[in-house]
Amino acid sequence: MKTGARPRPRSTALSALAGLLAVVLLAGCAPADATAPSATGDTAGPATAVVDDASIHPITTDPEPRLPVTVRSYDGVDVTITDVSRIIAVDLYGTLGEIVYTLGLGDNVVGRDRATGFPEAADVPLVSAAGHDLNAESILSLNPTVVLTDTSIGPSEVQAQLRAAGIPVVYFTPERTLEGIGPQITAVAEALGVPEAGAALVERVEGEIASAVELAPADGEAPRIAFLYLRGAAGIYLLGGPGSGADAMIHAIGAVDVGTNIGLDRSFVNLTSEALISAAPDVILVFSEGLKSVGGVDGLVGITGIAQTPAGANRRVVDMSDTTLLSFGPRTGATVRALAEAVHGTSR
Repeated sequence: MKTGARPRPRSTALSALAGLLAVVLLAGCAPADATAPSATGDTAGPATAVVDDASIHPITTDPEPRLPVTVRSYDGVDVTITDVSRIIAVDLYGTLGEIVYTLGLGDNVVGRDRATGFPEAADVPLVSAAGHDLNAESILSLNPTVVLTDTSIGPSEVQAQLRAAGIPVVYFTPERTLEGIGPQITAVAEALGVPEAGAALVERVEGEIASAVELAPADGEAPRIAFLYLRGAAGIYLLGGPGSGADAMIHAIGAVDVGTNIGLDRSFVNLTSEALISAAPDVILVFSEGLKSVGGVDGLVGITGIAQTPAGANRRVVDMSDTTLLSFGPRTGATVRALAEAVHGTSR
């Protein structure tokens, strides 16, 4: 039976950020401090968007994979999987690992990427070297029976080396959108021989997202949010635009993504004080590690132009864990809910 994601041109939705993160996230993709305070309903001042329950809740505790199965990999290759007892799931955002665990196959995972940051995976060996580059020797030493990956992580020579060694390597789309979560779960579930668990998980996740989206205020002026990608030590300051991934999360909570609103035609552009002042964001959204890299809110407001925006003047900065905000996996409903709470002070 042939299932899975059909090949199509590589999306640029997150490719700019993917390439950037692979180079500069050498030490900065740890989860946000679990003790950080969440918003208390007061929308003045900074807030950390914290998911109340960041645990994995498997859709089933006893999945029974039906194998073998042949799927069409995202790169157009038909891949046959005969054994899912030793799974490695790697991508830049931790999405694939999160899906595998939530399908109930977490005990079969023998290798992970740095972005797979939930507690259940803490003891699983990393298979990436510095930053997010995959290490072929580390992967091969774990004797995987299948590798799940996408084009957001590399180098591509490593995945090719794994295939040459006879390991089934299945690529999935690198796109990260709300609409793409269901198809991504379905594709992973089919590759692992558990389509029924996948269908049940899709139903649950889509229901949770729909419920979270309803937290967006129905009246009043929508807040204008600027997503900034920051790596202070590397001198990298970017403004997110259409396809950054953050734009989808911002729209989900009933807010305006200023990068899209001011007409950016790329996922990320270099931040300029003129563009930011003109965009006049009410809220600045950042990764937690990015905020730390510039010295916290005080350091952020000290960046030229930020203090001249409504967000900077009011210190309206919302940060969220690097491993949560853009994962677009089974916990996305909880992520949207936490972001809405931090931005709107909405009751959970």
